[in-house]
Amino acid sequence: MGYFTKFGDFQFDVLREIGNIGAGHAATALSKLTQKEIDMKVPQVSIIPFDEVADCVGGAEAVVVTVFLRVEGDCPGNMFFILDLDSARHLLQQITGIDKDVYEWEELEVSALHEIGNILTGSYLSSLADFTQLNLQPSVPALAVDMAGAILSYGLIALGQAGDFALTIDTAFFEGNEKVKGNFFLIPDPESLPILFRSLGVPFDGDH
Repeated sequence: MGYFTKFGDFQFDVLREIGNIGAGHAATALSKLTQKEIDMKVPQVSIIPFDEVADCVGGAEAVVVTVFLRVEGDCPGNMFFILDLDSARHLLQQITGIDKDVYEWEELEVSALHEIGNILTGSYLSSLADFTQLNLQPSVPALAVDMAGAILSYGLIALGQAGDFALTIDTAFFEGNEKVKGNFFLIPDPESLPILFRSLGVPFDGDH
């Protein structure tokens, strides 16, 4: 089981609180972008093996929109923000006023979505940095529209080494009756997990 035996209720409570704060910041950022009130569903936080990440977004062959970046600093790792096509299309329509099928997107739509992803991933990462007091620096995010399995494989090759598990923050944002569902995946490098928990004063397996 590896890492998964090391998580107790207290650790999950800490991770859930980080997820709540990050999602709240992301909802505020979306409200400013859309100039509309954005409500947030309480995020579901879980720890899964890395090879199950694609299953969380519809399977390896599901076409998704992904913003991914490398986290450098005290707790290095990789971050992915993954949207299904309907959610990405709705976000674009709310912000740009343009409603196009994903395969009709041009530079304007891609640029807008890239900026949205940049803002949302930044919201989560800054929340994590504030909460832990760790130095966390994001690389310039990249955007891809492809099958989930291909994006994850390519992203990890491009970003560098990967850990063997992912912290998932599954949340939804609401504007009226419209829902935007997004999945954040933080994949710490193997040595980063103890650093993350110890920064919070949370015991980790192997600590005495």
